[in-house]
Parts: sequence; C-alpha cells; structure tokens
Amino acid sequence: MYEQTLFEVIEPIKINTLKRHNKARRWKYGYDKENDIVVISKTGQIGDVYSIQNLKIALPPMPSKITKGENKWGKSEYPKELNIIKTIFDWKSYPEEFKDQWEPYIDEEFKRRDEGHWFYNKDKPTYITGTHYMYLQWSKIDVGAPEFREANRLFFIFWEACKADSRCYGMCYLKNRRSGFSFMASSEAVNMATISSDSRFGILSKSGSDAKKMFTDKVVPISVNYPFFFKPIQDGMDRPKTELAYRVPASKLTRKSIQSGQTREELQGLDTTIDWKNTGDNSYDGEKLKLLVHDESGKWERPDNILNNWRVTKTTLRLGSRIIGKCMMGSTSNALDKGGENFKKLYYDSDVTKRNANGQTRSGLYSLFIPMEWNYEGFIDSFGNPVFDTPRKPIEGPYGDLIEVGVIDHWNNEVDGLKGDQDALNEMYRQFPRTEEHAFRDETQNSIFNLAKIYEQIDYNDDIYSSAGITQGSFSWANGIKDSSVVFTPNPNGRFKVSWVPPTNLQNRVIEKRGVLYPGNEHVGAFGCDSYDISGTTDGKGSKGALHGLTKFSMEEAPSNMFFLEYVARPQTAEMFFEDVLMALHFYGMPILAENNKPRLLYYLKRRGYRKFSINRPDKAFNKLSVAEKEIGGMPNSSEDIKQAHAAAIESYIQKYVGLQSDGTYGQMYFNSTLNDWAKYDLAKRTKFDAAISSGLAIMACNRHLYAPNQERQKLKLSFNIAKYKNEGQKSKLIKNYG
Repeated sequence: MYEQTLFEVIEPIKINTLKRHNKARRWKYGYDKENDIVVISKTGQIGDVYSIQNLKIALPPMPSKITKGENKWGKSEYPKELNIIKTIFDWKSYPEEFKDQWEPYIDEEFKRRDEGHWFYNKDKPTYITGTHYMYLQWSKIDVGAPEFREANRLFFIFWEACKADSRCYGMCYLKNRRSGFSFMASSEAVNMATISSDSRFGILSKSGSDAKKMFTDKVVPISVNYPFFFKPIQDGMDRPKTELAYRVPASKLTRKSIQSGQTREELQGLDTTIDWKNTGDNSYDGEKLKLLVHDESGKWERPDNILNNWRVTKTTLRLGSRIIGKCMMGSTSNALDKGGENFKKLYYDSDVTKRNANGQTRSGLYSLFIPMEWNYEGFIDSFGNPVFDTPRKPIEGPYGDLIEVGVIDHWNNEVDGLKGDQDALNEMYRQFPRTEEHAFRDETQNSIFNLAKIYEQIDYNDDIYSSAGITQGSFSWANGIKDSSVVFTPNPNGRFKVSWVPPTNLQNRVIEKRGVLYPGNEHVGAFGCDSYDISGTTDGKGSKGALHGLTKFSMEEAPSNMFFLEYVARPQTAEMFFEDVLMALHFYGMPILAENNKPRLLYYLKRRGYRKFSINRPDKAFNKLSVAEKEIGGMPNSSEDIKQAHAAAIESYIQKYVGLQSDGTYGQMYFNSTLNDWAKYDLAKRTKFDAAISSGLAIMACNRHLYAPNQERQKLKLSFNIAKYKNEGQKSKLIKNYG
C-alpha cells in the first residue's frame, strides 16, 4: 500500500488556545509568529492545520452547513439571464428589480473568490481556496473547464500561504509534465489583475516565444471569458498580442459619453496591465510587479541564467524590506548542464526549513514538489483523487473511463521497460519524477563513473524500506568528559547519518600504549575525510567538511564493504568539525585518511593524542615521507597520480558494490547525497565535490595495500664464517677451509 507523504494534518496549537482565539475571531490572515503557522483563513477563525513540505498552513474552519450537491466538484452553470450581459455598462441599463434578483448570486461569487469554497467530495467536506475556485469555475482552458484534482487543491493551498506570508516572495514549484501549471498560473494572473489597481503583472518562460504563447493562448482567453461582474474596463483589442490593459479606454472619454450621464468616476479603470517579456537575465529590471509568472524556469539554457534573472526580478517584488509582489514559478527540470543545475540550486535554496535571521529562505521563495503519482493523467478518479495502488475492481475516471492499474504499478512498468537505456530512463524520471532526485537526474554521458549502477542504487534507496535503515544523529562524549567514551544519539537535526552502529564490544575500542592512542578496529574499517581550515569565509559559503566511514571484509560482527557513515556539513567553527570527526573515530575505533593540504584537522588529532589514528600516505615508504607527513600523516591532493588513483578507487567500488548485483540483490550504499555527488563528479573541478573526495579517501584507506610502493630488494654479499660439515658415516666431519 502506497503511503503518501505530501501533506499531513497536524495539531501544533493547544486546543484551549485554538478555541479561545476562534471564539474571539482573533486569527489574522498571514504569518502567525507566536504559533509558527501561516493563516489563510479570512474569517478570524481556523480549522485544520496542514503541513505541506514543512510549511504549516491553517485553513478556515468547516462551516456548519455545506450543500451536498453531487458529492463531487461540478462547475455551476452560468445563468442564461446573466450570460447575455457583456459589460458593466449593460448591467447598469437593466431595471432595479432585475439587479435585486441577481445581486445575491453575484455577491456569493465574490465571497467565494475571496474566502474560498466548501463542498462535499466523496462524502468528505473539502475546502478549496478562492484562487482555486476561480480556476475551476471561471477559467477557460484548452479542454474547456478544468478538472478538480486533489493535487491542485494542495497546490493552491500552498500558493495561498505563499501570498499570505509576509516573509515570502512566492513559490518555486518542481512539477511533472502536464500538471496544469501553465493554466493555473495564467488563471491566477487574471484573477489577481482584475482586482488590483495600479499594478503590473509579468510573464517569463524559457523563451520569449513561449512567454508570448502563454499570454495569447492562456491568459487572454481566460480574461475574455470572465463574467461581466469580474471583468474590468479593458483598453485595446479584446485579444491583444503583447499587453492586456485594464484601464479606461481613451475613446470612452468623449463629450458624448460624458453628456450621456456616464461620469468620469463611473468610467474609472484599474490601470493594471499583464504583459510578457523576452527571456534574459535583466527581464523586468527596474519595474514594480504585483505578480511574476515564471514558467519553465528549469529549462533556461545558456546564455540565459535563471539564477541571474531571479536576483534581478526579485527586486521588482519589493520596496526596501517590504515584499509587495509575489512570484509563481514552476517547471520540470532539464538535464543539469542544460539549465537544470541552476534551477536545482534555486529550488533547494527555497527550503522553508532553512531560513536566515529575517525568517526568509536563501532565495526568498518557498519550494514545493508534488510527486508525479498525484497528478498523472489517466490515473485520476472521477472525484479528482489519484489512484495510487492497483484497485481490486476498476475505478471510474473523470470521463467514464475505467482505471484498472494503479499509477505506481504503471510507472514501475514504464521504468522496467527503459532500464536498458539509461538516458531514456533519466529523461522519464525528469518528466515524471516520484522524488526530487528523479527530477534532477542528469544525462549519463556527463559522468566519468557508471551512472547506470549509481542510479540503480539511488532508486533502490528511495524505497521506503531500504531508506529506513539510515539514522540521523549526533556524537557526544559520555557525561561531557573528553577522551572517555563516545555515545551516539538519534537526532533529526544531527550532522551524522549512519547505517550501521557497531555492537557494544566494538564501540570505543581505543588502545593506549605508553600514552599513545591506537585504533582498535583498524582491521574492521577506516574513514576518509575532506576537511577545511577556515571557520568562516567572506562570502558566507565555503566548502563543507565531509567524513565517510567504510568497512572492510573482517571476521567481526560488521557488514563487509559497506559505507556506514556520512557527514557533509559546515558547523559554525572548524574546531566543531574537528571534534565531530574525532568523536566518530573514537566511537568506531577506526583510523582516518585525510588530505593534508588543509592540515588543521590532522594537527588537532595529534595534539589530542590521536596521531596514530591518522594514516600516512600509502604510496610512499615511511622514510620517504616529508617532515610534515611524518608528523601528522595524511595524503596530498596535488599529485595527478593521486587524483587518478582516487577516481579509480571510486569507480572500482561502484562496479563491485553499487547497484544491482549478479545475485539479484542490491548494494549496501544507502547515502543518496554521496551517490549523487559521484554522479556529478568532475575530475577537473574535484574540489567542489566534498562527499566524493571524502568517500574516495575512505575506499583508499581500506585498500591502502594496493598503493604500497614497489621496493627493489637489494642483494648484498654477506661474508659469514659458517661451519660446514660432511655428514657421512657415523660421525660428522668438519670441512676445513670452507668459507
């Protein structure tokens, strides 16, 4: 059975606080700092709180009465009496009794537009935002009226939270192909523009022609088909090519129109426009926008750069520190060297769990990923719910068609059919991703390693059962006493990820000889480390420290040839990193091979008495080492031979122990971040790949006998007077003059 992880209903507020605030209608639309929730209710009351991609969103409470209707979403028919009315001027000409009859209907539509709407869907009270309602009820798309989909309901709830949160510049939506984003974004542009005065709305896409097509084929038709009571006065053509302008047409301000009783006040327009721009780093530079629709942002290819563009357009959405506009960004991802890499960075810089002191993410946006199984055409039932698992009986689709196979089984079948063509498989993953890793899959020709085996392992790890074997946590000294014994504590915020903890008899096995500490489990495994020396950098970035633990084959109670620890982090100070490394070495009782071009870690170990934990470079005899190498150990990274040997070590490990094995099992390499680092590894830019460098050193440490220098044996003539005897007869006789 498929278990969804896209959202959950949580209870972050004490029930008494919730009831008290609801009674007094004290909940305000926007970010509630005290309870760390984003309130999207406009009634002063809240109901369920959703957690969507770690963003806690408070919905309106369920009303006491909801019209049952057809027990599913259905677009309401537009009354024929109103359909013939095209403009507000036509409406004003109708008698008052006609207006009185239809004003309640119009008022209700405005209320739903503002506050959202409740309806029963498959016997379940269901809330949709006002924006979602406008999309379903009043937006014309290529197939006519949009379908209700549960995935889109969650999308619009998340988007409403982005609009409500004063800390947020908008959303960065990582999607699957044909998810409806372009139409939903177009609908929102028209919805917001038709209630905003003196505002500008912009559209960007992977090319100028794509932006123009979105404008002419999606935005304009939606605007044209709005009912008269939502449609402002429009200037220019009904179906413009470059700009949709909601303002008073100059032709209307004539003597005749004024004399006929229509005052200037009555003719007042919004002075709001929607337009599109050609793709470029400086698109919309210098303008002030209420909404920027950013379509296909994961497909900007050189020389266009989505990161550079966002740095520019971000300023169009703010006045000083005050955010006055929002960005609705969404896309599938191209291969990494075709724009995907920049979009990937932007997406991960939008993680709501990683905020600065101002409460904002690094990009200012909020990231959202909806897996393909939620929004895959042909596998949505008549109620708009995804059919995850293959049903026992066929399920009716939205058009009366029968769904006999679940989307998960269908997707797996597609994957199985493409396993012989890794690039085709990766393209499918990018188009229809089930995980974020799928969405950012690269092309195989861009890797020096066997990407097929790496991705086989990643896919296996993505399975819930295998990924459950990783524990995140922290190491600490028992009772705070350094160099005593180390304990491991599970902690979701810990910097360590481990897939194996040694049994008690192997923990903290450190041997002391004449005041010198030695690793007691050297025969079990070893660590590799890519260190750093400087606590802070001028740009606030800097490379991360990385540490990996790998077992060998041994007779101990330990798995063989398995990476059991991954650490890729940059604590506040370098000393904190050094202490983290030391505690891991102590706990596992294993030595470490580190690059000595950044020697502070190795000096730190020496000062603490752990010099014998630091492995000397294996490619040189001890008497050939430099003075510094003899003092602290480690391996340089300057030699081309060492770089090649390091890459070869990773390649050999991948071939032997990663992905599908000959016996039908899979490798025991469970750390996807390291696997992805291997997938992207570039020998010419190796310093960017902290995890790859660290893990490669761990492999070399466990196999250091392979790198030992071939010493020529020197044949020496030795002159020893050794007695030789003739052993014949009953007595041995000395042979004289021998030697």
